[in-house]
Amino acid sequence: MTLRSAATVSIIGLTCKAFLNSGLCKISVNGLQHLSQALENAHREHDRGIVTISNHISTLDDPVTWGILPVKYYLRSSRFTRWTLGASDIMFTNRVFSSFFRHGQVLETFRGKGIYQPAVENAIEKLNQGCWVHLFGEGKVNQPDTYQKDENGLATLPRFKWGVGRILSSTAHPPIVIPMWITGFDKLMPEGRAFPFKYFPRIGARLSVTFGGPLPLDHIQSIQSRVSSERQPEETQIELDARMRTEITTAVHQAILDLGRRVSGPSLGNL
Repeated sequence: MTLRSAATVSIIGLTCKAFLNSGLCKISVNGLQHLSQALENAHREHDRGIVTISNHISTLDDPVTWGILPVKYYLRSSRFTRWTLGASDIMFTNRVFSSFFRHGQVLETFRGKGIYQPAVENAIEKLNQGCWVHLFGEGKVNQPDTYQKDENGLATLPRFKWGVGRILSSTAHPPIVIPMWITGFDKLMPEGRAFPFKYFPRIGARLSVTFGGPLPLDHIQSIQSRVSSERQPEETQIELDARMRTEITTAVHQAILDLGRRVSGPSLGNL
């Protein structure tokens, strides 16, 4: 981590912590020990990365969510603060923004350029170095009032991008995967407001951040083994890899959805 990057990450993190403690909103945090234990796990010395994956309900989810972290994490190496992927057409629109987000540990991602673009490769490399990568599986903001219902009438999370499966299936060692569920950020920063109000958070929002327990370390490998064992004679390697990524992505999506229903109920917060 360069000095400029360290300063950027520390200032942003401490600013978000100050906001969460300012009284302008209320925040409840559950299960943070799952992330803390992973960040301080001895396996990281053997380059086992960490992946947190959550729903994405506002433009302030990142970085405000990470204001819940202990101050000590902002003052240590980049292994204790997240890397994430960010849309080029939103975050990297000019030289100033590009510099800011790059030093803030955001990997520039191009919509529509697929799962083999440099941002995905860089995320895999970060995990191979034992870093922490956060993913918003949906790839964009979807506020709860836009959620569709399944055949049972339950609200459901939009499908995750296949890049999730690509990243999780391509690391040298299976990463520690921690599901997350956030609520209230859609009230803090609602979509669809007129200029200039859309750029300002609303005060008084009730926020929550919940970390589920890590998925079993062999979870991804067991999916890979099962899919490989079911390979059909006419199935090409490309088709097999695609099916494997699909099943891994679907399994992780289900883990986040299950956590969301435990936290927010069958409506997933769309009341």
